[in-house]
Amino acid sequence: MFLQGKTALVTGSTSGIGLAIARALAGEGARVILNGFGDAAEIAALQAELGADYSGHDLTRAEEIEAMMQAAGEVDILVNNAGTQHVAPVDQFPVDKWNLILALNLTAAFHTIRLAVPAMKHKGWGRIINTGSAHSLVASPNKSAYVAAKHGIAGLTKTVALEVATHGITANCISPGYVWTPLVENQIPDTMKSRNLTREQVMNDVLLAAQPTKKFVTVEQVAALALFLCRDEASAITGANYSIDGGWTAA
Repeated sequence: MFLQGKTALVTGSTSGIGLAIARALAGEGARVILNGFGDAAEIAALQAELGADYSGHDLTRAEEIEAMMQAAGEVDILVNNAGTQHVAPVDQFPVDKWNLILALNLTAAFHTIRLAVPAMKHKGWGRIINTGSAHSLVASPNKSAYVAAKHGIAGLTKTVALEVATHGITANCISPGYVWTPLVENQIPDTMKSRNLTREQVMNDVLLAAQPTKKFVTVEQVAALALFLCRDEASAITGANYSIDGGWTAA
């Protein structure tokens, strides 16, 4: 277990991609700190399963992030995965939704990184992995806030990678296409409304239309790449944005 003795904080890890990454890291011996919302009993069960700690801090508030990072102690592996989505034309986009999406999907990653880096520098080792999206590279209609945030994550990742390159720390971005997660499932009703489509049309003609494989990416595929990026063999990989999107951004 090559991560024995390492501490990994994974935001947005009570379900979906974050949970799959947490499971992969714990499976290689890392002490995992889960973060996110959900049913208390289900979260307790996940803690028992993974031998994990749990943070329920609100990542849209800087002071809450600071409290979470202080409680976590020295973090060796930081995975910024927490996110939310809202779909609407830009001239109808609710300002509160814009602020929420930018705060959770982008600004929270800035705060966790700035607070984790000093200990990583001191140890001479660290792994920062940010969950991007195909939307860190391309755009789609009605997703102005999400696309802006994910483009921002890609830029933040590159900048951090350059700043910490001589300290044994890598910073990389993983950009999945459509993964079958609660986040994707929950945006289907908004897309149905905004485009006047049925659920089946959204699934086949909107979501999977972008992916030449015509298959959803699995959370396990994303987690496998995150795990590899933590290996010593990946120490020369930094500032990269890895697409796992079934060929979406190949065109």
